[in-house]
Amino acid sequence: MVRNLKKLIEQVAKDKNLPEWLVEKALKNSIVLAIKKDRKIKNNLEVELTEDGIKVYQVRKGEKFPLDIVPEELDRIAAYAAKEEFLRELERADEERRYLEFIELEGEIVIGIVRRVLENGDLVVDLGKVMAILPKREQIPKESYKPGDRIKALLLKVIRKRGTYEIILSRTHPNFLRKLLEAEIPEIKEGEVEVLNIAREPGERAKVLVKAKDPRIDPVGLVVGLRGSKIAPVTQELSGERIDIIKYTDNIEELVKKSLAPAPVVDIRIDPNQKRVEVAVPKEKLSSAIGKRGVNVKLANRITGWYIDVMSEEDFKKLSQLS
Repeated sequence: MVRNLKKLIEQVAKDKNLPEWLVEKALKNSIVLAIKKDRKIKNNLEVELTEDGIKVYQVRKGEKFPLDIVPEELDRIAAYAAKEEFLRELERADEERRYLEFIELEGEIVIGIVRRVLENGDLVVDLGKVMAILPKREQIPKESYKPGDRIKALLLKVIRKRGTYEIILSRTHPNFLRKLLEAEIPEIKEGEVEVLNIAREPGERAKVLVKAKDPRIDPVGLVVGLRGSKIAPVTQELSGERIDIIKYTDNIEELVKKSLAPAPVVDIRIDPNQKRVEVAVPKEKLSSAIGKRGVNVKLANRITGWYIDVMSEEDFKKLSQLS
């Protein structure tokens, strides 16, 4: 019987272009289901295909106990399972294989077609072999989609959920911007320029901290390109998200100034113990430094890793006099 099952596994694996281990798993699952149905067993079962025959165990609290079942009855149930339950389990195995292929693409950009827009705003995206979900929270706020739209996104993760798999996509994750930069800018992909950190307010603004492998090279110019030619396609893909490219320096004063650009910093006070920086800008440039809804200074905080308190020159001087 086992020899016949082994041959069945080999043949099905060949016909369906599936790995043998996945076919064997499907067959074992079908035998388990058939035994549970026949014996009305609720406990977990485990099946082994050995040279000596089919072995079945009940599993309780991590321990395995042989199931009392005669070989003839087991062969009958296994033969039934191979015919009746196996096809359904094989369909599940084929689905599992398709999703397992996408696990290798976690963290990479994928392209698909929007098939449905759910009531909660989530998108069902056809990736060719499988469907994926682009949750509302992972969409750029100003964007909207309809069935048939082509969409590019980061494959965030593949998760197992209630016995099946679910692929989650994202267009808001910092790594989506990182991968777009790698795709558009050869110097980043080839390692000449390293992306050290990314902070995003999706659809509005992003700050990208970069460092050149060769200190004599200007990484900002390489990334932005002549008149913004290299960064323009990335901005376009992100629905106009403004991208500030910042050259890394270990001088925190210079780094903070660059992170708040284009607002000019006229004075600065650094507290290394608190990782806090107080910054003075001209009064008429205060709103520019802080940004709409505080976005600019919030991103500067995240890209530098320091808390930046932006104030007018007048308030800066008053605080200086008090301290």
